[in-house]
Amino acid sequence: MTLKIKKTHPNAVIPSRGTPGSAALDLAAALDSPVVIEPGKTETISTGIAVELPGCDTAALVLSRSGLGMRNGVSLVNSVGLIDNDYRGAISLCLINHSDKPFTVENGDRLAQLMVLSYMNLLPIEVEELSDTRRGEGGFGSTGIKELNEERG
Repeated sequence: MTLKIKKTHPNAVIPSRGTPGSAALDLAAALDSPVVIEPGKTETISTGIAVELPGCDTAALVLSRSGLGMRNGVSLVNSVGLIDNDYRGAISLCLINHSDKPFTVENGDRLAQLMVLSYMNLLPIEVEELSDTRRGEGGFGSTGIKELNEERG
C-alpha cells in the first residue's frame, strides 16, 4: 500500500520511518523561520504536507515523539490527533512546552509521528444489556498494578 503525500509548503519534508521497524512515520516542521515555544505556552507548527489515506476504512493518528517529551518537555496539546480518511488539508501540530525553558523549533525538526491504521466502521445500536465479563464495570485501577485482582474471581 502507499500513502499519497502532497507538499503544501516548499520546506516540507516527506515523512519517513526512523528505522525499518518503526510503526509510524516522522512528521517534521515546515517553517520559514524558527519558532520559539515559551514555557507553558502552545504554538501551532505546520508540517507542510497533506495526505490521502489509502481507503475508506483507514485513519491516521498523530502521536507525540517520546524523546521530544522526555528530553525537552514538548508534546502535542491533545495527546493524540486523528486524521479522518476524507480530510485533505495540511497537517499541523499544536505543541505545548511543559518544561521551564524555551524550546526552539527549526525547519525540518521531527516533532510528531503519523500512524495509519485500519478500523471497523461500525453501526451503533442501543441495547438494554451488555454481556458479562470477569472485569465487569470495574474502572480505573480495578485490575491493580502488579497482577489481576484475585477477589474478582
